[in-house]
Amino acid sequence: MTLLSIIVFIFILGLIVLVHEFGHYMWARKFGVHIYEFSIGMGPVIFTHTGKDDIKYRLRLLPIGGFVQMAGEVYEDDNKIPKEKFMCNRPWHQRIIIIVAGVINNFILAIVLLFVYALIWGSPSDKPIISHVEKSYPMYEAGIRKDDLIVAINNKKVNSWDKAQILLVLKSKNNTYSIKVKHKNGEFDTYNIKPKKIYDEELKMDRYVFGFSVKEKVSKGFLSSVKFAFTKFIGVIETMWLTISNLFIGKLSLKNLSGPVGVYQVVNSGLSIGISYLIYITAFLSINVGFINILPFPAFDGGRAFFMLIEKIRRKPINSKIENTIHMIGFILLLILMLFITWQDILRLFK
Repeated sequence: MTLLSIIVFIFILGLIVLVHEFGHYMWARKFGVHIYEFSIGMGPVIFTHTGKDDIKYRLRLLPIGGFVQMAGEVYEDDNKIPKEKFMCNRPWHQRIIIIVAGVINNFILAIVLLFVYALIWGSPSDKPIISHVEKSYPMYEAGIRKDDLIVAINNKKVNSWDKAQILLVLKSKNNTYSIKVKHKNGEFDTYNIKPKKIYDEELKMDRYVFGFSVKEKVSKGFLSSVKFAFTKFIGVIETMWLTISNLFIGKLSLKNLSGPVGVYQVVNSGLSIGISYLIYITAFLSINVGFINILPFPAFDGGRAFFMLIEKIRRKPINSKIENTIHMIGFILLLILMLFITWQDILRLFK
């Protein structure tokens, strides 16, 4: 652990949180909603500035989140504020824009960073074309060779290396994976492959290895950079959806997830690679934050948007006490999950 890696880690998380919260802040102000506080970080306050608009701009100790505290987020909660300045009293379309603006900002940040990354360093191809197969490893022993293109894993179509990587870590019956490839001559073959178990000294955990790598053809130019930014964005969203859905059905273990400690390790390792990797990982994390926040789970932005959709369908608000209670329960569950994931990260550090 070095001071530089800590500073970079805090900067990356701070940037992602700042962009997210600024989305809520910007649209809340535009629609005339009263704001009490704009805060980056969680926990004890280490810096406060009160603006001419009477909004308290605060920096908090723990760089793992942030918030924009608005008047009347669920119901009228301050008799000193004009009724039209409560968020709950704004038109439905304005409230939904305020809620989802943070997620939209995260996605925009990610696309811009991916574009900048590709424009400077080139756009790597995401096709799962095999460039090398290790002898004495499962893929080679099965008969897969260089230049084969992976087209399906466990009967699920594969159109990117991102998706292939997720499918290859999901639990499979008897730990055997059905991998369909297209050979250079245009013919197709399907192989049943059982990965080899090894211990990863760097990650401090067991890994299952197939023994191959993929080609990374790099393209240059403005148009290829635009294409890369959007295709990579869509690809990460797809892999995030695969991850979350397979967590619920038990095909992916919580042990595969990482919290702040795991993210720090990734950032720390990335410092030796350079600025290109840090830009890429910032984009990746920004997509992750946006995707997680838009899920229809209590305490997330998506959970609040979900309640608003129910309100629209019912044509009347949900009982504010019930909604607050559900969000509180959701927040507690998320806190427990975060503590569990962080504990797993710490255990891996000391293995």
